[in-house]
Amino acid sequence: MKAMILAAGRGDRMKTLTDQTPKPLLKVQGKPLIQHTIENLVAAGFKEIVINVAYLGAQIKSFLGDGHQFEVKIIYSDEGAEGLETAGGIIKALPLLGKKPFLVINSDVICDYPLKTLRYRPIDQAHLVLTENPEFHQEGDFSLDKKGNLSTADHNRHTFSGIGVYHPKLFQNCSEGKLKLGPILKTAADDGHVSGERFMGLWMDIGTPERLQEADEYFCDSLAS
Repeated sequence: MKAMILAAGRGDRMKTLTDQTPKPLLKVQGKPLIQHTIENLVAAGFKEIVINVAYLGAQIKSFLGDGHQFEVKIIYSDEGAEGLETAGGIIKALPLLGKKPFLVINSDVICDYPLKTLRYRPIDQAHLVLTENPEFHQEGDFSLDKKGNLSTADHNRHTFSGIGVYHPKLFQNCSEGKLKLGPILKTAADDGHVSGERFMGLWMDIGTPERLQEADEYFCDSLAS
């Protein structure tokens, strides 16, 4: 299975931190966010990674190169200066990802989810990892029933972690260009094509300077204990 890291976003909520540095290269414990993600993927047995880039993407390419220093093959999907949103970026990268299911993970997520398990996960159109709702997203995204099926029902919603496995057929009726992923997943879920699971371990969405600092402090505390 191939993996894709989403790294094309501008990171507006990071304010001045991303004026000169792309968000994936912001550091936690002296290591860029995207390096944490790559190392997790390599540890899980992934050998080929597609990374989409846009805003200040040349810096990401320069830092990561072809991936040999991480013992992985990295291929880039360049979206230009502005980016194509999440679904648009995945659709553009489909020729690089092939015809089989592939893993997609946000570059600004730090977690200890066992990514290896997703390499063998049978899916219909998608399988999503959900977490408990954080303070900044109390409404959640999807409900999960006892059979592991997702829907947008209003009760017992959980938050999409930014980690999922997708089959190319999820995007077969989508046009190219800027396109958000959320509506596509929600339609497919309500049509019965999306499974999911709850994850209760470490998960951090590094979306703001405050959360970047919290992540750094978390690892400092972990190392000290």
